[in-house]
Amino acid sequence: MIAKRIIPCLDVRDGRVVKGVNFAGLKDVNDPVTLAKFYNQQGADELVFYDITASFEERELFTDILQGVASEVFIPLTVGGGINTLADFERVLNSGADKVSVNSGAIKRPELIQEGAQRYGSQCVVLSIDIKRVGDSWHVFAKGGREDTGMDALEWIKKGEALGAGELVVNSIDTDGAKSGFDLPLLKAISEISSLPIVASGGAGNAEDFVELFQLDKIEAGLAASIFHFGEVKIPDLKEQLAEKQIPVRII
Repeated sequence: MIAKRIIPCLDVRDGRVVKGVNFAGLKDVNDPVTLAKFYNQQGADELVFYDITASFEERELFTDILQGVASEVFIPLTVGGGINTLADFERVLNSGADKVSVNSGAIKRPELIQEGAQRYGSQCVVLSIDIKRVGDSWHVFAKGGREDTGMDALEWIKKGEALGAGELVVNSIDTDGAKSGFDLPLLKAISEISSLPIVASGGAGNAEDFVELFQLDKIEAGLAASIFHFGEVKIPDLKEQLAEKQIPVRII
């Protein structure tokens, strides 16, 4: 069985890492470069960097901050926020990213996924989806969770996979920051319709949440922010607990 990945997430606004609940009420956490260095030393398997207001503010991602983060990590770095063109792909890759996360830009122009996959390979293209339950279905939200597109999330995932995305990051708005566990019904539904590796995001509150998450076969990684940022769960301790449960992880 492939080793499960533990991934801290840096949500960056105005040059600072922030965190909220249900994509709202954002509070300052720390400097992104300082946190990146810390997580690299802690044994994180990857790091995700989101410029969370770039799409909403219709501007380019802050590459100066990204370069600072990239200089401190020696693990794969996924970067998203304001990715709308191949030029944006090139800019963040040249700034130190290993993978590029597309979200609002791909919603506006789905062929961006295909263009990125054709030029850089599917392994470089991560489809990040902000999802919230609306009635009896799951909708895709854009612009940092501010705008309900009305699109069915499962259908959008199928389309993204067909266009060449190599990985999914599933951000559950319903469980984001609530620390009540990952959105397992949503993740199970996605795993049944997609063959792509799935990174689960939103809801981690303790180590047991990761244990429960990794019972789903197609979930390859768990992404979290608050519990790591505030020291509620330490990555080395989490990996030890997962290993004790016979869940394969990389331990340094």
